[in-house]
This record gives sequence, C-alpha cells and structure tokens, in this order.
Amino acid sequence: MQRLFKESAMLDTLFTAKSTPKKSVVGSGHLLSLVKGISWRIVGSIDTMMIAYLITGKIHMAISIGSVEVFTKIFLFYVHDRAWEFFIKRKKKLSEA
Repeated sequence: MQRLFKESAMLDTLFTAKSTPKKSVVGSGHLLSLVKGISWRIVGSIDTMMIAYLITGKIHMAISIGSVEVFTKIFLFYVHDRAWEFFIKRKKKLSEA
C-alpha cells in the first residue's frame, strides 16, 4: 500500500508540475521538445522502414515511406509535447488561483 501511495505521489508531481522548475539547457522548452522528437523519430523511422520492407519486399519503397513519415511524426510529436506543457501550466495556474 505504501508503494502505491509513493507511486501516486510521483505521478501527482509529474502531472501537476509541483516541482520547482530549474533554468538550464535541459528543460521543457521548445528546443528540447524538438530534439526529443528528432531522436525518437530516428528510432521510429527505422521501425517503419523495417515493417514497410517486410510488407512490400522493396527496399526503395521502405525508405520512401520512412522518409516521408519522419517529418510528419516530428511535427506531430512537437505539437503533442507543447500541448502537454500548456495543460500542465494551465492546471498549475488554476490550482494557484
């Protein structure tokens, strides 16, 4: 039971942004969101290319599919990450009011 309470407290801290924000290069800014998106898309694109190759059997088709989706997924991740930041900040402002 104590472990469950501890995990719940950690989630509460994560989602309500109760921890004190630190000013540093590594933070939750726009640049970090973009870098995280790029690194994740490298992994995701390799996965997509492998699946596309297994389905089509054509390496050029797999690379084409992976090349297109990398850009759309980076953009979508960035928007998703910024939406999380917006709602966390909004919830914090509402709880302070």
